[in-house]
Amino acid sequence: MANSFATRLAAALLVACLATAARAEDEAPQPSPSPSAQAPSGQNPSGQSPSGQKGRGGRGEAGSGANAAANASTAEQHRLPPDSTTKQSVSLPDRTLNFSATAGSIRVFEDKGEPLADIAYTSYQLDGAEKANRPVTFLFNGGPGSASAWLQFGNVGPWRLPFDGAVSSAAPELQANADTWLDFTDLVFIDPVGTGYSRFVTTSEDARKRFFTVDGDANSVALVIRRWLEKYDRLTSPKYVTGESYGGIRGPKVVRNLQMQQGVGVRGLILISPVLDFRDYAGSSILQYVASLPTMAAVARQAKGPVTREDLADVESYARGDFLLDLVKGQADTEATTRLADKVANLTGIDQAVSRRLAGRFDIGEFRREFDRKNGKVTGRYDASVEGFDPYPDSSYFRFNDPSGDPLMAPLTSAAVDLTTRKLNWRPDGSYHLLSETVNKAWEFGHGINPAESVTQLRQMLALDPKMRLLVGHGLFDLATPYFASRIILDQLPAFAGPSRTKLAVYPGGHMFYSRDGSRQAFRKEVEALVK
Repeated sequence: MANSFATRLAAALLVACLATAARAEDEAPQPSPSPSAQAPSGQNPSGQSPSGQKGRGGRGEAGSGANAAANASTAEQHRLPPDSTTKQSVSLPDRTLNFSATAGSIRVFEDKGEPLADIAYTSYQLDGAEKANRPVTFLFNGGPGSASAWLQFGNVGPWRLPFDGAVSSAAPELQANADTWLDFTDLVFIDPVGTGYSRFVTTSEDARKRFFTVDGDANSVALVIRRWLEKYDRLTSPKYVTGESYGGIRGPKVVRNLQMQQGVGVRGLILISPVLDFRDYAGSSILQYVASLPTMAAVARQAKGPVTREDLADVESYARGDFLLDLVKGQADTEATTRLADKVANLTGIDQAVSRRLAGRFDIGEFRREFDRKNGKVTGRYDASVEGFDPYPDSSYFRFNDPSGDPLMAPLTSAAVDLTTRKLNWRPDGSYHLLSETVNKAWEFGHGINPAESVTQLRQMLALDPKMRLLVGHGLFDLATPYFASRIILDQLPAFAGPSRTKLAVYPGGHMFYSRDGSRQAFRKEVEALVK
């Protein structure tokens, strides 16, 4: 009896071991042209891929016996649940879409095979489509530290949460999205590590830090894209990448990594309200005033009636002409400074005395407070056409947040969690992070004289593949990433990346211009034309 029991027990253990080995084989890193394809790389001075060390100062290597065992144990404790695939359907006014929805994750390893992070994704694949010819689009937001819920539930996915006029106490009720992109492309929403449910499984602080660097982040997202394509047999599908906000830095770097490190070609890059070069938004650069002036004028004009980009032709011409010339002359030229300040006051509606005091050089925070200060209100940063009360109107300091973005945090978080856990039947433990301050504060943008920018990668990827196309969408009233900054940058691209391949589309609205029905629908048509 004892021998029979022992035999059955040994057989059961053998089956379990084989199952575990099969799962490990499925999760192991795939071959790639360079080690950086296996794990994110930091911005180290040598430019080499990161070593497998867990740390310095005698802590040993991650692959050493005791630490490897500890890492494996930690990885299992923090593992996200198995992927969940469900059959879904949305009934729209003129059609019904039937599709498979998957909520799950992809594990990322370092070059020695140690697990680093589980990166969550949500995918929607239309039923009945031929995989080889069906486009697939990978989407992510920015931050850094933002989950992809803004794009998924505000713009692109099969269900949508109304953003326009939302308040914190609004019911997080998702509606069928008649403007979903699922008609013409499958969709994969990626949450970089530290956002959404994505999480670290490693205990190595050095490894964690590499994810929160410009290059390390882009490398990890590109790796996840390749792994998803392999997992679902989609390597031959037409592929597109979409990024919002800081996604303007991440997106071109991801595409370039896919082209050169992952062996994956991309047909088009779609950027929504992107930042492309941080040099335009910081320090003493006078281009920050040039970039933001048309948006400030648009905010003033929309207070009197509807505004389109065509209505701002005079402001754009002034911004890149006489305004820039007077800025270059500097405040030592009092005549130029007074002329500039008075013109800015006229365009923005801000008190002339205030404009002269600031020499016509309004940074974003000053404009937001001064625009309607007489009524104790401030404008939004994401959407400056939205106003809210200044909680400290008499304070000498700026002590207000964003009336155009903050009210979305609660309903959007609740909607994302509810859909994932209840409708898609995927129930991770731990918290969902819509916008992680921890990630944002830990982000390493790089040191030295070269701030983060992606224009280099834009030029490289467009030069490499003459069939690749770029679409950039912006909102007129966005002070976080003003549309004119992108216009200036795109105008500097070589002739090979001209209007036939690169397009800028500007709509009424803010950073999330898709919150407005007309803008969302118009941009969808642009994307559909690009994909088809």
